[in-house]
Amino acid sequence: MKNGSAPRSSRLPAGWDTDMSDDYEWVPLRLPPEVTRLSASIRLSIEAEYRGWELTRVRLYNDGSRRVLLRRKKTRIDSRRPDQPE
Repeated sequence: MKNGSAPRSSRLPAGWDTDMSDDYEWVPLRLPPEVTRLSASIRLSIEAEYRGWELTRVRLYNDGSRRVLLRRKKTRIDSRRPDQPE
């Protein structure tokens, strides 16, 4: 735990926190069931192209929702940038 923040594993599915390096920023996302595979692909491609995020993991649930884990290299200038996906 750093800077009083919650542990990473509290927001991640089991097993996803095993390979998480401090060299990267990590953002878990939940995509609701109404987001199609094509729409999700386009949204994630935009995050990758313009904000530098890489898709690390995807988990599809029975209800059609998805949990996604994105990462990008931390910069020395600013480790918390305001352009993180929501």
